[in-house]
Amino acid sequence: MAVPLLDRAIAAVGSRDGDETARVQQRLLEAGFWLVAVDGDYGHTTKQAVMAFQKYYGLKATGKVDDNTALALTQVSTWPQARSTDQGTIVEVDKDRQVLMIVVNGRVLWVLNTSTGSGQWFLEQNQKDLTKWELGRSITDSGRFKINRERSNGWWAGDLGEIYRPKYFNGGIAIHGSRSIPNYPASHGCVRVSTAAMDMIWETGILPKGTPVWVYGNDLEAENEKPEMPTTTTSTSVPTPESTNVSTTVAAP
Repeated sequence: MAVPLLDRAIAAVGSRDGDETARVQQRLLEAGFWLVAVDGDYGHTTKQAVMAFQKYYGLKATGKVDDNTALALTQVSTWPQARSTDQGTIVEVDKDRQVLMIVVNGRVLWVLNTSTGSGQWFLEQNQKDLTKWELGRSITDSGRFKINRERSNGWWAGDLGEIYRPKYFNGGIAIHGSRSIPNYPASHGCVRVSTAAMDMIWETGILPKGTPVWVYGNDLEAENEKPEMPTTTTSTSVPTPESTNVSTTVAAP
């Protein structure tokens, strides 16, 4: 699908608000990158959409519209391409680009910024039971799955932190809203998107239970050694999780 031509170039607005930012927002929507509104406010979903655009097109993922990003937004001519050619709706999670694509009948509907498993080993206290420890490697397994359960209302307590309106597709691994979706793989294994994007998914009903999820791409190598399980559970110090996902070694919340 073609992206409309522009009569003048997109400006490098950085992260400033204003009329030019409204043009950036409109251009992102025209190019297939979801955000809440064309209002000139360089808010969270605009930053997320810019980061998704940068990731998809191989630019430095800063979340700001620099000169290279402005040029790419000006020159983009085609809609993002899915791998799937299946009929119906499917979610593609591209671990190499760190983007999530909602695909309908082989065509991308929206691209979202995401952050998947960091590849690192972790050992953290269970936030629901301080006598337990969770040990695992932060991997988002590749493969084909289906959304099989979900929780619709607000934040939910997980073993490793809070998760927002999750849609589970592989045991305790879910697509869910998060307060942090950086430009690199950072989760314990889940697929993070913004809370606003998760609200959109729920409100449109685009990803009901049974929707296929195709995860592909490479995992990062672990840079740390596998920790050893503690021999005591008397500590009351609870680490603050930077992820809201469930350990690869425990059942989902």
